Amino acid sequence: MITLLVGLVIVGALVLVGGEVYDAVTEDDGIAALDVPLLVWSMGHRTPDLVAAVNAFTHLGGPVGLPIIAFVVLVLMVVFWRSRTPIVLMVLATAGSLAITSIGKTVVGRVRPPQADAVPPYEWAPSFPSGHALNNTVVAGMIAYLIIRRLEHRWSRTLTVVLAAVWAVAIGLSRVFLGHHWFTDVAFGWVVGLAWLGLVITAHRLYLTLRRRPAPPEHPVS
Repeated sequence: MITLLVGLVIVGALVLVGGEVYDAVTEDDGIAALDVPLLVWSMGHRTPDLVAAVNAFTHLGGPVGLPIIAFVVLVLMVVFWRSRTPIVLMVLATAGSLAITSIGKTVVGRVRPPQADAVPPYEWAPSFPSGHALNNTVVAGMIAYLIIRRLEHRWSRTLTVVLAAVWAVAIGLSRVFLGHHWFTDVAFGWVVGLAWLGLVITAHRLYLTLRRRPAPPEHPVS
């Protein structure tokens, strides 16, 4: 039960933070005050070579690149670990993240930054939340969780978490740099992605705990 309690507390805290970001977006205050300044800063620091590099990188976390990466990693896990757990957890995690992204875009319907301030190819779907930020947070986080379960040393576990975090953060920031999203779109994606990831991991840890619990002894019938 401690696992469930800790997990739910973390998820609850992340949901509250996500709610604050959402309120800032709908009321145009708070952290939303960073949206325009960060876009202006990005525009002022773009160079042809940097834009090309960031564009290539952001596509790795896009609707084509990310599924390919996830598929390759899952195949390797299943082959070498001989376990279907990675498939079950990844399918559950990504199905939820895609649903959250779709619902958020439909409900909020936020307009993306002006095309004059963005880098082609342009995107037309609603801006909030950033699917790149949300889905990469979930996929990278789930891959890290699955790997960590197989690692023994703390330094290797820490490195795995750091690499996953750097990937998700970098993908999110690339969306702001290219003018495809406002910063709050990305921030909400990170936070809600972590919340959903935490919920899936908590459920899995609880399942493992209950599965390991010994069955109650049978009493002979008198």
